[in-house]
Amino acid sequence: MKPVNSLSISLKARAKINVGLDVIGKRADGYHELRTVMQTVGLYDNVFIKRTEKPKLKLMTNRKWLPTDGRNLVYRAAEFLIDEFDIDSGVFIELTKSIPVSAGLGGGSSGWATTLIGMRNLFRLPITNPELTQLSQRFGADVPYCVMRGTALAEGIGERLRRLPPHPDAYVLLAKPPVSISTAEIFGRLALASETVHPDIDAIVHGLRLGSLVAVASALGNTLEGVTMEICPAILKLKQIMLDNSALAAQMSGSGPTVFGYFRDRASMRAAATAIAYEMPEVKEVHFTYIYNPV
Repeated sequence: MKPVNSLSISLKARAKINVGLDVIGKRADGYHELRTVMQTVGLYDNVFIKRTEKPKLKLMTNRKWLPTDGRNLVYRAAEFLIDEFDIDSGVFIELTKSIPVSAGLGGGSSGWATTLIGMRNLFRLPITNPELTQLSQRFGADVPYCVMRGTALAEGIGERLRRLPPHPDAYVLLAKPPVSISTAEIFGRLALASETVHPDIDAIVHGLRLGSLVAVASALGNTLEGVTMEICPAILKLKQIMLDNSALAAQMSGSGPTVFGYFRDRASMRAAATAIAYEMPEVKEVHFTYIYNPV
């Protein structure tokens, strides 16, 4: 996150996966209580921010269908800090999207968090990292994590974060079916009952402490997966194709519908992608990536 020069900065807004996601219950305020292990991966959007002379905020993107006004989270994050700190110069932002949208990969939250960091650094705003994390809580459950990045246990609605030992290295294949999922709809459909299968989040944490990819992979689980699968049965087929092609594990991330698979080597990952292209040609958004642990 080094400035390009004194007038601009370019940053990578990285995607995340939910290694494990457990929904414990529903709170009185309507939100759900979660325990989730989140992990940054290599796939990213690029956020370029530049000072301009005219006091105006302008956003451009490489996706024509994306809004470039207050409906865009990157725009809103910049606008918030401009208002909060009375920034009188103009701001130009170019967002280059690679992360699929409405995919369970935290692209919107990561863009928001990265824009907050970029604006803070570019304008030298008096906000410490802990203050930025606290500030970001008002913008969404995943935003504080996207400020932190790396390997973390998130609890509550996602605002209580605890850093965990780095996730063991792995190749990660991402495949998103051609549907967009509303997180609110999935949580609205979720009916927790005594027979609900809850993933063992503590087993994932133990695997991370051991530094064992096999132990982590064997404990993967997501309470929301079955709910989203009712809307998007392709999730099950994607998981099976990955497992049939040497994935150590395969699972839906977040509220979906993206499926990720862990692979030991690049060749196996590419073989799985080839199988998806052959068996599910409708799945166009397939990405090769890896576990990303910030230094």
